[in-house]
Amino acid sequence: MRVRALLALAIVALSVYIAVTVPARLGLDLRGGTQIVLETRDSPTATADAKATDRTVEVLRRRIDALGVTEPVLTRSGDRRIIVELPGVQDPRAAADVLGRTAQLTFHPVLGMAQDAPPATPEQGPKPSPTPSPSASPSGETVLADEDGTRLRLGPSKMTGADVSEAQAVIDTQNALGWYVDVEFKDKGADGWARLTGKAACSAPGDPARRVAIVLDDKVISSPQVDESIGCDTGIVGGSTRITGGFSADEARELALLINGGALPVPVETVEQRTVGPTLGAEAIRSSALAAVIGTALTGLFIIAVYRLLGGLAVLALASYGVISYAALAALGATLTLPGLAGFVLAIGMAVDANVLVFERAREEYAQRGTARKSLRSALTAGFRHALSAIADSNITTLIAAVLLFLLASGPVRGFGVTLGIGVLASMVSALVVTRALADFAVARKAVRRRPLWSGIGSTGAVRARLLRRDPDLMGRSRRWLTVSAVAVLLAVSGIFVRGLDLGVEFTGGRLVEYSTSSPVDADRARDALADAGFPRAVVQTSGEGGLTVRTDRMSNDEAARIGETVSELAGGGAEKVRDELIGPSLGAELRKGALIALAVAVGAQLLYLAVRFRWQLGAAAVVAMVHDAAILVGVFAWLGKPVDGVFLAALLTVIGYSVNDSVVVFDRVRELTGATGARGKSIARLTNTALLQTVPRTLNTGMGAVFILAALAVLGGGSLTDFALALLIGIVVGTYSSMLTAAPLAVVLQERGGRRPRSGTGRPARRPVREEEPSRA
Repeated sequence: MRVRALLALAIVALSVYIAVTVPARLGLDLRGGTQIVLETRDSPTATADAKATDRTVEVLRRRIDALGVTEPVLTRSGDRRIIVELPGVQDPRAAADVLGRTAQLTFHPVLGMAQDAPPATPEQGPKPSPTPSPSASPSGETVLADEDGTRLRLGPSKMTGADVSEAQAVIDTQNALGWYVDVEFKDKGADGWARLTGKAACSAPGDPARRVAIVLDDKVISSPQVDESIGCDTGIVGGSTRITGGFSADEARELALLINGGALPVPVETVEQRTVGPTLGAEAIRSSALAAVIGTALTGLFIIAVYRLLGGLAVLALASYGVISYAALAALGATLTLPGLAGFVLAIGMAVDANVLVFERAREEYAQRGTARKSLRSALTAGFRHALSAIADSNITTLIAAVLLFLLASGPVRGFGVTLGIGVLASMVSALVVTRALADFAVARKAVRRRPLWSGIGSTGAVRARLLRRDPDLMGRSRRWLTVSAVAVLLAVSGIFVRGLDLGVEFTGGRLVEYSTSSPVDADRARDALADAGFPRAVVQTSGEGGLTVRTDRMSNDEAARIGETVSELAGGGAEKVRDELIGPSLGAELRKGALIALAVAVGAQLLYLAVRFRWQLGAAAVVAMVHDAAILVGVFAWLGKPVDGVFLAALLTVIGYSVNDSVVVFDRVRELTGATGARGKSIARLTNTALLQTVPRTLNTGMGAVFILAALAVLGGGSLTDFALALLIGIVVGTYSSMLTAAPLAVVLQERGGRRPRSGTGRPARRPVREEEPSRA
């Protein structure tokens, strides 16, 4: 006990130190900013492999550093994906202006003006540039508009951005030339620049052919004329040049930035883009924290009311769980996202499970010892020992779901998997180390030993007492319960065919923009206004007070700005963009495929694990109950018209883990009772019924602990957190039912048909025989 107490103290002290000294990394959905996922593509001259992607990351890093963004993050994901996080950047167009110009930087000779576009005169002013598509001739000529909109004929590229050493914006204070860009070339680039400008210098001053065009992403960013002092075929020597043109400070810096970015080794395409306003992130943190406080307080009061002194100690262990899991997140450098924050809150409710398993088992052990040998400490020790198997099995099934989320999901959902996995491990530490150290110390006190009812394990509890009196034979109606479950699944799944699934942009591709308006905007009125603005297929939905979301198949940044202006006019000028998500069609198809793979692997992994730990009949029954819960959850969301998106996928996989968790606890008791003395000759149905009745208090108390947390999150979370909590609430209710009245009856039917008894866990006889009239004393 002393060693255990010192270990618990050391873990908590270390966790407190880490939590105080190491700040947690907040995801962009909590602190605000823009995340862009780029994918490299093959070009005629290069293959988009891992090395090319790494070089592309470095080029993009130089471009972003010049933007002055605080703490930007660029990471390669896989061989072709690049994740760019820009904290504080709320306008995706600002990022796309830099990252979106992804073609190679090239330098071209100007052959002359295009015949279909006469030059602009001073009286006419510059012609507008609609960014026309470039047209190329068989000779390699290209027609592009210059900075003033004049269309120029450009020769083939003579140099690329790889020939540039450095470019910087400079202001000439001596000669009053204003801002210009000073460009330094590398060795070969210096020779190439001399040849290119030397040939241009052979044309007369004022002739378009005396110009050199600098092109980026099929757009002329500068086309300076070679100075009259430069001789024909001599060109600009010395490895440097000066680009002038009456630039402002911002224009000179942007031109230097684009030139410095250099040539990307391979072209890239934006496949995902997310922008979250700072107010939404701050509100999510505030609402989640409030939900955690209220939910934890209600859960704590419930646990104390049921388990008295040990319940109060379990609440202290829950507080230590929060510190341990937060410290683990900070120490690992994990990024805390919005779904991750929800997972952190959810794991508080799940952390109650291990404590409830131990306390309920300790109650059974204490009740079995009779009046002459009552010992709280020995009952508690036996409770921890016998509950360890169920704790391990139930938590491993949840860890399987967390690992699948990390491996198969992406973005915020992957962060949820990390948080959930850390939460499960932290809950086991808090229950098996911290709770046990506190509980061992408490039950060893004389005051507690004299008053066993104070401890919380000195009585059987209200639920267990009622079951002892009534002793219902639930498994005598196995096929009836299975029929009820089948009807429930059919009713739920029919919603998919009647209402259809509202797949989110993660799975369909497209763009979703959410606004917060100062005054409510009618959805029909918004649809009409957006149709008039050129978006007849936009899907408009309202949520809460002043919430409006617009979703389209395709939407450029300029089109998103027009939609924002339309919504702002409808709201009287008071519309703020709080969320902006863009998913490319290829990524949407990939995520749909990944979601199906994740669900299939989840089912297969759970079945494999359960087949190893139990007989295949029990494992198959648990998996069928899991599929039953998932089907009902998807069907209910279809009937309610709720979006099926990445956050819902996280909730669905969590429900799968929770469902198997409940079934494992029941089957673990079935396995134990099978090897107990006195079990010989008893039917499978009777043994399963006894196991079910003995585990009902744990199932109900654990479910209530999680319900308090999720109800607080559903009421206070808002937005996607509300849908997340709603999905888990449905999953817990359905999972509690299915573990008792779907998995258990199905296991009975399968074993009776197979003619085999469940596998014994230890093969050792129990201390007392199983009595049919006293199912709780087995």
